[in-house]
Amino acid sequence: MDWVSSLKESNSVDPAKGSSEGVHGSNASKQMEGSDKKAAVCAEMERLNQLPANAGKGNYATQRMRVLNKILQLMSIQRTKTQDEELELLFAGLSL
Repeated sequence: MDWVSSLKESNSVDPAKGSSEGVHGSNASKQMEGSDKKAAVCAEMERLNQLPANAGKGNYATQRMRVLNKILQLMSIQRTKTQDEELELLFAGLSL
């Protein structure tokens, strides 16, 4: 299940309860998921920085670092729906 689907599912209405999950519950879930994703992005950045200079670090690492930095930027701001979708696409493309 992808990140957007799980987020939508966590905010869905439970017929047994008759209401949606509380705002605090979904925010806590978002924060936990966000911290896991941020840790994965930071670990990948660290891995890229450890590549030797002659190991093809050039274009691949530079482009990947740009994408990782964009992800961190999007994670740090209040996002619109479009930005949420962009963030999900960036994560899907990285296969973290």
